[in-house]
Amino acid sequence: MGKQDPRGFEPSRRRFVQGLALGGVAAGLGLGRGSALAQSAAPRSELRGNHFELEIGELPVDFTGRRRVATVVNGQLPAPLLRWRQGETVSLRVRNRLAVSSSIHWHGIVLPADMDGVPGLSFDGIPPGGEYLYRFTVNQAGTYWYHSHSRFQEQTGLYGPIVVEPRDGERHDVQRDYVVLLNDWTDLDPETIYANLKRQGGYYNHGRRTVGDFLHDAQRGGAAQALAERKMWNQMRMDPTDLADVSSVAYTYLVNGQTPAGNWTGLFEAGDKVRLRFINGSSMTFFDVRIPGLKMTVVAADGQPVEPVSVDEFRIGTAETYDVIVQPSADRAWSIFAQSMDRSGYARATLAPRLGMSAEVPSLDPRPLLGMVDMMGSMDHAAMGHDMSGMDMMPGMAGVPMQHEAAAAAPLKTGPEVDMRVATPRGNLDDPGVGLRDNGRRVLTYADLHALDAPISPGVDREITLRLTGNMERYLWSFDATRFSAAEPLRLRHGEHVRIVLVNDTMMTHPIHLHGMWSELESPEGGFQARKHTVMVQPAQRVSYRVSADAIGRWAYHCHLLYHMEAGMFREVVVA
Repeated sequence: MGKQDPRGFEPSRRRFVQGLALGGVAAGLGLGRGSALAQSAAPRSELRGNHFELEIGELPVDFTGRRRVATVVNGQLPAPLLRWRQGETVSLRVRNRLAVSSSIHWHGIVLPADMDGVPGLSFDGIPPGGEYLYRFTVNQAGTYWYHSHSRFQEQTGLYGPIVVEPRDGERHDVQRDYVVLLNDWTDLDPETIYANLKRQGGYYNHGRRTVGDFLHDAQRGGAAQALAERKMWNQMRMDPTDLADVSSVAYTYLVNGQTPAGNWTGLFEAGDKVRLRFINGSSMTFFDVRIPGLKMTVVAADGQPVEPVSVDEFRIGTAETYDVIVQPSADRAWSIFAQSMDRSGYARATLAPRLGMSAEVPSLDPRPLLGMVDMMGSMDHAAMGHDMSGMDMMPGMAGVPMQHEAAAAAPLKTGPEVDMRVATPRGNLDDPGVGLRDNGRRVLTYADLHALDAPISPGVDREITLRLTGNMERYLWSFDATRFSAAEPLRLRHGEHVRIVLVNDTMMTHPIHLHGMWSELESPEGGFQARKHTVMVQPAQRVSYRVSADAIGRWAYHCHLLYHMEAGMFREVVVA
């Protein structure tokens, strides 16, 4: 393999990006490269019924040429696909064969608090050698997933898909139905990744701007403009390339446990309607998904049906799910291409009439840069000039914009917890996000999502505003500049209807997940948009949703970027 990088990276980035043709659990099972597991349309076991026996354990895996130990369920990575039926009661006996405590959280499933699977809130966790019996009625249908909620076990492989079949049958008639579970695998110890990020927030960002980039910008727009832009970013102590905390420097991106070289394949016959249930089961990665040459009709978001909308591409945040229907008309292969938001790597799979076929894999799009809209929201930056002269600065925080009078009624504390403030966040939902704007493709936005079902919340009794805050250099993340360790619970009265307003004071997109209750996304005008369990909040954006506090208990509320959650962007919500 050649000389080892002193920080623990493999010397070949290509090996991380593409992986081995046959890796993962196949290495632990002793299967050869010719095994059908490398291309089979259904390599993962599927469990149906009302009672499930699940065992958490360890298994040797090899995705990149380095043997590692993964955390698995029933000896599989991903964990088995669980198929339930809406309206039925399921029981799941989970045994822990690890040397440390573990847990399973049923992401997006509305259930009693003691079944939610969050150690320290809803239960004590599953001790080594112990077991826990989850039992609840499934009152919803759609595509969901499950994962550990214990430290970094999710990153090491403890995640799997859930499909809940509607009691009255599916709305859309299809001939094929596949789960497409996206993930980011690392050969590194997650504790090492976290420690590196704490030392240097941009540790895994190998796409920073260079002298060559400056010369290119100066040639294109003039030296004065290029210098002004560099000065602006330096004053802000921000990095326009700060799109992802962990890149393909450390990650290999997977589809259903297969690397890009492994090429997971879903079979079809020409003319078939194919339902693809996309699940972003990654720890830290936003994926931009497309199937070149095929339109995708989005029919569900986070398991909930929406008015069908035809798109070329969609961004799926960590923990989100989207169901799409495609209809390949030709007797040929089609690439399912999911590039990471920072364009450092990709996951890929194939739709094909026969195993062994593949289609051309697109090149990665150019690496995007964060812009003024991602830093200032709706502020009239055109009138401000690039030298930041139009922005107020907080005492002791040179270069950090201060809240204006519109938000002064509820000022946030300043200091080392916060390295950025957005004076006038933008509230639009029709922005596909950095790297997807004006790319020539029809890209899904939240504004395109329109629920088919009526809202749960008939109105709003009160409003709560929370700001998403952080300090990238120190790798601190929080709500309202207060990390979980120092925060009081957010208390809701049972039965009340609350509007939660999230304002993103950072330059990163955060997927925010509320356990136990739905988040009913609102339009900028306050109308009901879509029902979700995880809501992406873009940089400098204001997003609101209604919550019906109909679930008594202690619930988790957090950013679903795993290392952000561990670094403090987590709150307890108490409904009583």
